[in-house]
Amino acid sequence: MTCGSQILLFAVALLCALLAADSAVVERTFHVRNLTVSRLCERRVITAVNGKLPGPTIRVREGDTLLVHVVNLSPYDITIHWHGVFQKQSGWADGPSMITQCPIRPGGSYDYRFNVSGQEGTLWWHAHASFLRATVHGALIIRPRNHSFPFRKPYRQVPILLGEWWNADVVDVEKQAFLTGDGTDNISDAFTINGKPGHLYTRCKNHTYKLEVLAGKNYLLRIINSAVNCELFFKIAGHTFTVVAVDASYTKPYDTDVVVIAPGQTVDALIVTDSPSSRYYMAARPYFGSLNGPPSFDNTTATAIMRYKDADDAPPLMPRMPALNDTSTAHRFYTNLTGLRRPGEPAVPLEVEEHMFVTVGLGVLACDPAQVACNRSRGTLGAGMNNVSFRFPTSMSLLEAHFSGFHEAEYQPDFPDHPPAMFDFTNNSLNTDPRLNPLLHTQRGTKVKKVKYNATVEMVLQNTAIIGIDNHPLHLHGFNFFVLAQGFGNYNATTARSRYNLGNPQVRNTIAVPAGGWAVIRFVANNPGVWIMHCHLEQHVPLGLATVFVVEDGTTPDSVLPPPPLDFPAC
Repeated sequence: MTCGSQILLFAVALLCALLAADSAVVERTFHVRNLTVSRLCERRVITAVNGKLPGPTIRVREGDTLLVHVVNLSPYDITIHWHGVFQKQSGWADGPSMITQCPIRPGGSYDYRFNVSGQEGTLWWHAHASFLRATVHGALIIRPRNHSFPFRKPYRQVPILLGEWWNADVVDVEKQAFLTGDGTDNISDAFTINGKPGHLYTRCKNHTYKLEVLAGKNYLLRIINSAVNCELFFKIAGHTFTVVAVDASYTKPYDTDVVVIAPGQTVDALIVTDSPSSRYYMAARPYFGSLNGPPSFDNTTATAIMRYKDADDAPPLMPRMPALNDTSTAHRFYTNLTGLRRPGEPAVPLEVEEHMFVTVGLGVLACDPAQVACNRSRGTLGAGMNNVSFRFPTSMSLLEAHFSGFHEAEYQPDFPDHPPAMFDFTNNSLNTDPRLNPLLHTQRGTKVKKVKYNATVEMVLQNTAIIGIDNHPLHLHGFNFFVLAQGFGNYNATTARSRYNLGNPQVRNTIAVPAGGWAVIRFVANNPGVWIMHCHLEQHVPLGLATVFVVEDGTTPDSVLPPPPLDFPAC
């Protein structure tokens, strides 16, 4: 080795050491407890973090370590999921109940400790037990460390959390849906923007979020859909957006007058305050891709007010919102996004080791003995992937079972790569032709897909029309994935592959699989552990719309799952 080479290596090592030394441990404490709040002129007791709805925003820099002390002072079991965080070598902190941990019991505590290296942008955190994420959630913002944004520096950054509100205990809402077996929740009473419903709800119009802005400035809105069961359209009257990131992954700038966002997704969008000085409504209303007849969901609109600092108190201007079932607008938004590849970032892998074709949709199951109000002759509503309705374990988390070698008692490594039969997936005759009746029935099971470390996985996600057509937002824990293509009808390999974007596809952790359609994703399984993939419409999770990837250890120290922390919750 030459002297020059040695100097270069020393310089690189010194730089790496300086960068590592510049990172920090960001420490926070979450007290989860009941909180009495007033919404829609009613006082309700909710479960919240640190007395806030939404909960506290956490801000870190890329490379920091986050340590969150969670103290459960509520009457419910609780876990916290850090939505979109890779959790490299910290799978014990991922959070989904009975997947990576047993829940934190009332009166208990657990320290979530993890690093946020290799990620920047807008993510979020939320409860991952029962329906508690309706009120237990908040923003997680990861700022760049040693470089600027790949877009114009904003004057101010504003988290915008879109939510859903019930005038009821959300845990009771879930329990009632389970007991009857119809699997659908009571319709929510309102949508919210930063925890408040806004002026269009006829009562208590003072519950409205207000944002004051200065004219001629560039604002970055960090938009998060924390709603429980609805995709949403989001607009601001008199203004347009430039989308610069989704799910904490940068995009090529995309100009639009509407943001479409599924539960679990985030969108970073710039707005320029160059309109006449006035007051403007922000508005969020649901998108439901298969609307036929009267909507069986909350079809109301949440509003907030964006006010120029020197504006008078004239009535705010309202944006013209898309129709509830405006699929063309939604599909145009989802498919026009492309990734912004920067030097050093991974390209789409071209060699695929694991090919999976996975149907996603509803089905029918036999009533569970605990479903005391279930119609035994009709059965209960279920959901599944490849006709398997995922059953959550009850005695040990799957990650603990995997790590300790007790997996045979807790799960079966035989999740199918294909559905049991190929059929006309999106044809409504599935529900009327008696010959196709067997396709309606799913089977309960704790089935997982085992994958070797560093294998590339491609999944065709095909929605079905069984019982009903829906847009299922599927979230994969532990990974980002490339969205190669998406469309309507039945997936056709020949035509679809000619449309694959292998150059600059959008990168996400949550994909809204089109209603009556399909999407293709690809990712590298470079994160050892146990990772759930599930629908982020919360009512579909207890029905079984989930599966799990078990990624085996690699051969290097940084590719091996470490043991659990000392305070790991016990079942």
